[in-house]
Amino acid sequence: MPELPDLSVYLECIEARALGQRLTGLRIGHPFLLRSVTPPPAAFLGRKLQSTGRIGKRLVLEFDGGMRAVIHLMILGRLHWKKPKAALPKGSGLAAFDFDKGTLLLTESGKKRRAALHLLDASASSAELDRGGAEVFELEPAAFGERLQRENHTLKRALTDPRIFAGIGNAYSDEILHRARLSPFKQTRGLSSDEQARLYAASRAVLSEWTQQLRIEAAHNGGWPPRVTAFHPQMAVHGRYLKPCPDCGSPVQRIVYSSNEANYCARCQTEGRLLADRALSRLLHDSWPKTLDDA
Repeated sequence: MPELPDLSVYLECIEARALGQRLTGLRIGHPFLLRSVTPPPAAFLGRKLQSTGRIGKRLVLEFDGGMRAVIHLMILGRLHWKKPKAALPKGSGLAAFDFDKGTLLLTESGKKRRAALHLLDASASSAELDRGGAEVFELEPAAFGERLQRENHTLKRALTDPRIFAGIGNAYSDEILHRARLSPFKQTRGLSSDEQARLYAASRAVLSEWTQQLRIEAAHNGGWPPRVTAFHPQMAVHGRYLKPCPDCGSPVQRIVYSSNEANYCARCQTEGRLLADRALSRLLHDSWPKTLDDA
C-alpha cells in the first residue's frame, strides 16, 4: 500500500502537472469505485484544480467551489499521468480525471477491487474519512510519546495504526524500527525515554529521506513516479529476508502474521534473538533457534 512518502510525491507531481487546470471529464470505469452518492461526477466538470492534500493514506484533489475528490489507493491502486483523454485500461482502469493538458488515470491491478473514490461538495465534511492519526512531522516529541503510550501495543502495530499515526504502513515501519534499533514487538509502554527519542527521530528521518529519494526518482522519470512499490533495493530490511543487513551484515529476519509481516535485523534490533514465527515455531518446537548463533 502506498505510504506517506509515495503519496506525498504523487501529490507533488499532480500539482506540477494539473494545478490550475480545468477538469474537462471525470470518467468512472467501475461503479464500485464511487463510494458517495452526491455530488455526481458531472458536478466537477469545468472546475479548476485549486490544491491537493492528504487525509492519512487518502489523496485529496480540491477544485474550486469547495468540491473535493478523495482517493484511497488501498494496496494495489496506482495513479498515472497520460496524454489528454487517454483510454481507461481494460480491466484495471477505475477512473480518469481529464484535465486540459493530460489525464490522471486511477488503476488497480489484481482481481479484487478495493480502491475507493469519494466525491464531496462544499457542505460535506471529510471528518468521517479521517481515522484520526497524527502527522509525525506535526508532532513535538512529547506529543509523539503521548500518542504511543495511550494504549499498550507492539511498536509495529502502533506505527501502522491509522488511529495513532497517519500515512505509515508495513514498509516504512520496518525501516523506522531498524533505524531506531528497536524490536518490532517491543511494547509501547515499555520504552525508555532514550528509546522513545530514537523512535521519534527515526520516524521523521526515514519518512523525510524516502520522500526525497522518491522525488529524485520521479524527476528522473519525466516528473512522475516510475513505479510505486513497497519494495526498494535501497531499503535496509523491508522485503530483504535473508539478505545482509546493511549495517552489520547479519541476515534479515521475517515474521509473517495474519496478512502482514515484519522484517528486522536480529543483531541490530533484538540483541541477536530470533523472534518466534508462530507457524514455524509450532512446527519446530524445541528445534526452533533462539538466537542468530543457533540458526
